[in-house]
Amino acid sequence: MASRAFGVINSASNFIRVEGLHDYRPIGAFSFLGRFRVIDFPISNMSNSGFERIQVCLNSRPRSIVEHIGSGRHYNINSKRGAIQMFFTQNNGASSIYNTDINAYLENIEQIERMPQEYVVIAPSYMIYKQDYEALLDAHIESGTDITLLYHKVDQAKEYFRGCNIVTLNKQKGVESLERNMGTAKERNISMDTYVMSKEIFIDLIKKSRKESSAYSLADMIALSCKELDVRGFQHKGFFAAITSLDDYYRANMELLDYSTSMEFFRPEWPIYTRTTDACPTQYVHGAKVVNSLVCNAGLIEGTVENSIIGRNVHIGKNTVVRNSIILAYNDIADGVYIENAVIDKWAQIRHVKKVVSGSVTPAYVKRNDRL
Repeated sequence: MASRAFGVINSASNFIRVEGLHDYRPIGAFSFLGRFRVIDFPISNMSNSGFERIQVCLNSRPRSIVEHIGSGRHYNINSKRGAIQMFFTQNNGASSIYNTDINAYLENIEQIERMPQEYVVIAPSYMIYKQDYEALLDAHIESGTDITLLYHKVDQAKEYFRGCNIVTLNKQKGVESLERNMGTAKERNISMDTYVMSKEIFIDLIKKSRKESSAYSLADMIALSCKELDVRGFQHKGFFAAITSLDDYYRANMELLDYSTSMEFFRPEWPIYTRTTDACPTQYVHGAKVVNSLVCNAGLIEGTVENSIIGRNVHIGKNTVVRNSIILAYNDIADGVYIENAVIDKWAQIRHVKKVVSGSVTPAYVKRNDRL
């Protein structure tokens, strides 16, 4: 059944901004758990679901995603019939209100129209979850509905998911409205920006948007169409994270440090593919201590690491303590430094400042290439 659909990964949304990290790359290119990029999850979901044609819509600063995806061979897509296509936009400034996913689709409408598959599955590049899209497609076709929308029930909508849409459903799971989450209630149905529909309806929504507003997104168009189209909700269960802020990014990484949560999410029958980099193992010198942490290769650990994620080629100096933090690749943390509740971006050097600690829930952030 999956061969009847092609996949579209939306990496062109302009309404979400993650402090600090977003200055250098789109959310899909964010490092996750030291090993993956966020975009690996939707691509792996599509690959595992049997999709052979995947289109990735890119907006501002696409270089890091293009380099990471490359030919797409590492995503286990059929090398003869399958392909990952990159869709670029000409107007790709980071802050323009016109830089919506709809405008990205409009600029590449000919390629979408040429796709031979009858159905399309659209997924975002800023969310992390597992979903069998073949099962979702089967449910969509069986129900006879126009659009199937994936959603997740949460009980922390006041603190998190602030950049997401909430879904109001009737008793038959029909979608009555899509509205931005304003943090007014704890329990909400969060839209996962994942939709199944026919290619015909997808193209129709894209073209209709020209008459409505040049600043509308696909979610806006679906919200407008709830009264005239049959839009149904499909509940997702399992681990779910939406990277809409630095808090969300930090929390999603930390949640998967829990062994049981991680083992339930990463299953051998549903692999998460990524581009690998070969390097020697990390060295742990005498006196080093590592507890409940994920440590990538090619590093040197001389101090203490607790409840943290350490990226590739990271040096943790003697008598240095790193707690509850995310240290991205190629960082050099000198001797005698104390880091807690922080996100350290790539290529930073922390030498003279001996304490990097956040006193609030939001983690401290050290910029890429910074010297402290």
